[in-house]
Amino acid sequence: MLKTIHSYWAYLVLIVLVFAVVNAILGIAKKKEFSSKDLRIGLFTLIASHIQLLIGLALYFSGPYFKALTEGAGEVMKDSSTRKLALEHPLTMVIAIVLITIGWSRHKKKEDGRSKFSTFLIFYGLALVLVLSMIPWSSWPAA
Repeated sequence: MLKTIHSYWAYLVLIVLVFAVVNAILGIAKKKEFSSKDLRIGLFTLIASHIQLLIGLALYFSGPYFKALTEGAGEVMKDSSTRKLALEHPLTMVIAIVLITIGWSRHKKKEDGRSKFSTFLIFYGLALVLVLSMIPWSSWPAA
């Protein structure tokens, strides 16, 4: 059940992350003022991604991949599909969420709308690239 929740919550995270990046691009292109709506988009992305992280960590530490990694890291490293799910996917997703968190923190220190949008674009955009690169597309969504 936890795997299903993690898979379907990922849709929400992906949608809001794309929306936040597109909103930042439009904000820069149209030279918009940074509004409370833009703030809420960034905040909702931050919250959704952190919830996904918590679900993912619960799934990871209760699932077979962590056990496989702790019992035989050498064997895990030899098999590319197991390595991806046991090590590469979790590590990359944590890095992506760290980037989102840094982007959120840094945007608050900026004064003008353009620099706030730019901060979101850089950090949320990098996170989006990492997320897209590590989604296990062949098994997504896992029902």
